[in-house]
Amino acid sequence: MAILNRSLLSAAAALCIAQFASAQTLPAVSVTGKATETAPGLAGFSDPPAKLPMQAVNLSAERLSDLGITQLAGITRLDASVSDSYNATGYWSTLKVRGFELDNRFNLRRDGLPISGETSLSLANKAAVEVLKGSSGMQAGTSAPAGLVNFVVKRPVADDATTLTVGAIQGGTVQASIDHSQRFGTSREFGLRINADTARLDPQLRNTEGHAHTLAVATDWRVQPGTLLEAEVEFNRQSQPSQQGFSLLGNRLPDARQVDPRLNLNNQPWSLPVVFDNTHASLRVQQQLGSDWRAQATLGIQRLRTDDRLAYAYGCTAADGTYYADRFCPDGTYDLYDFRSENEHRDTTALDVFASGPVQIAGQRHDLTVGGLVSQFKSRFQRQAYNYAGTGKVDGSAVTAPQPDLTDENTNRDERSRELYLRDRVTLSADTTAWLGLRYTRLHRESVRTDGSRATDYSQGVTTPWVALSHAIAADWLVYASWGQGVESEVAPNRSRYVNAGQALPALKSRQTEIGLKTGTQRVEGSLTAFDIRRPTWRDIGSCDVAESCERRIDGNAHHRGIEASADLKWSGGGLSASAMRLKARREGSADSTLNGLTPPNVPQTTVKAQVRQDLLPGLQAHVGLQFEGHRYATPDNSIRVPAWTVVDAGLRYLQTLGNQTWVWRAGIDNLTNRRAWRESPWQFEHSYLYPLAPRTFRTSLEVRL
Repeated sequence: MAILNRSLLSAAAALCIAQFASAQTLPAVSVTGKATETAPGLAGFSDPPAKLPMQAVNLSAERLSDLGITQLAGITRLDASVSDSYNATGYWSTLKVRGFELDNRFNLRRDGLPISGETSLSLANKAAVEVLKGSSGMQAGTSAPAGLVNFVVKRPVADDATTLTVGAIQGGTVQASIDHSQRFGTSREFGLRINADTARLDPQLRNTEGHAHTLAVATDWRVQPGTLLEAEVEFNRQSQPSQQGFSLLGNRLPDARQVDPRLNLNNQPWSLPVVFDNTHASLRVQQQLGSDWRAQATLGIQRLRTDDRLAYAYGCTAADGTYYADRFCPDGTYDLYDFRSENEHRDTTALDVFASGPVQIAGQRHDLTVGGLVSQFKSRFQRQAYNYAGTGKVDGSAVTAPQPDLTDENTNRDERSRELYLRDRVTLSADTTAWLGLRYTRLHRESVRTDGSRATDYSQGVTTPWVALSHAIAADWLVYASWGQGVESEVAPNRSRYVNAGQALPALKSRQTEIGLKTGTQRVEGSLTAFDIRRPTWRDIGSCDVAESCERRIDGNAHHRGIEASADLKWSGGGLSASAMRLKARREGSADSTLNGLTPPNVPQTTVKAQVRQDLLPGLQAHVGLQFEGHRYATPDNSIRVPAWTVVDAGLRYLQTLGNQTWVWRAGIDNLTNRRAWRESPWQFEHSYLYPLAPRTFRTSLEVRL
């Protein structure tokens, strides 16, 4: 391990000769466009990625298919800066970027518009998944620091095409899909794209049988030269029991080699599936304004309905009366709760309007984008069950009686946001460019318990700037420096224990400084980046055990510093995509000196991800993937360390031409050596959880392009 850690920086220097995130834009039947092309909706600028003073990764549908990735959580295999953050089978995906957890309420986008990630988001009709790494205040009103995730929806393409896919995964999962794109009209001015996907879910993890279905329709109308009207709608449903995590056994980390990774502790006779019913739709108008300027307006809606249910393990009471609040008992028992929150509704509506084009100011060219975003989020819940149901056992043998009574209140929330933004690229010289971004956000948030208690209501205005300077030091080399802010907003809970109950807290402004070196050619793309992120931290100060005994306030910072390197090398018949990150994440400036210097739980210090591909025979290509994640901590006090792990994947891809058809055969083995380790150690709801690596898994698929 020490040798690997010491060699990482030298490896990072070597990797700077290439660009991260090799990916290709996937139309229906062919791969076109330059790798890692990012959309203006995510990065905010339409320049080629190698010319942008920021770090972003584009993961195409083709690349995800080659690796058998069907859920957002799967992208943690592909970029060193992205890691797991409570990713349980059957539940929604949560990611960390540069050590910070992305907020599923505010850090996800769909074609550039805000959506809620508190659901299972289908990839069946997505052309790519994009990840922006770094300060997101220029692109989002409020969001957790370190990045955004954007889903790019498949749209009609120029050539008519149909793709049929069938696949199977060890355990019993089978999947089938169709992707059809066609143009109509005398001038082919109308476009239609249909994506349909159905799957019977039966992974190797026991007690998680379910199903998932997606139907999506996208249309466009080229009304006249310079005018494009686009509309799309997507329906998806997933019903599958979720996975209950393991935990610490007293003060001991259980040996992952002795834990069956197929065992699911959510295995009570009364365990029910988590059900996600989702509807997404958007309408977009693009209009050319003269020869240089263009305008765009996009309206998007998201309607989510969820039945969230779990046989939930939380803490334990030992035989001697000792209560372990954040882990299981030393003998492997735990308190088991019947959790049911059914008929949850989360609705998001957003309208984004902007215009962009060049202007000359003081003899310099400015490429401006000026726009506004209005969004509204509403969540509605009913009372929930959260009832003690007995004692569970870590071997999964305990059986308890259900306790489904709706005894616990939930919280309804409303949020309205109005944002004005400006982006400017200033050409200072042939080789030097200044980049500016500014966003003003006006928030209004309300919350109330389902019984009408603990109401809160507040408004807040925040401004988030971003500036960067880039310089071309050679034809294909760019050096840059950037500084930006992000912001988060919260209210103190309206509970009697707080002296500031129900009051809006000062906006938390995170700050990121980044310097980088990038290059991009047809064969070699890469980057080397150093970043420094400071994020203020809220904490409850006081005993918090009686009325007015504590205060929620800012108490120090989370300080994350790191270096990233990424490479995309292409050679005749193959290539290498690799990334590495070395991260120092620490708590600083707390009034409680015992907290300072601690590393946040579930954040690996060192990560390396790599994919090598090589042609073996005409049409036959092999690929081998490697994931290394260094040690992490299971608890905030850093008392228990979780060992590092390395996983190797392998696969084959065979391209076969039969007449006018192209058949793509894929086969792969994930976790080739059947490595046993704790994949992640999320700290959720003041409790330590452990999720094991999935066992060795075989998968295969056939894609027919008609």
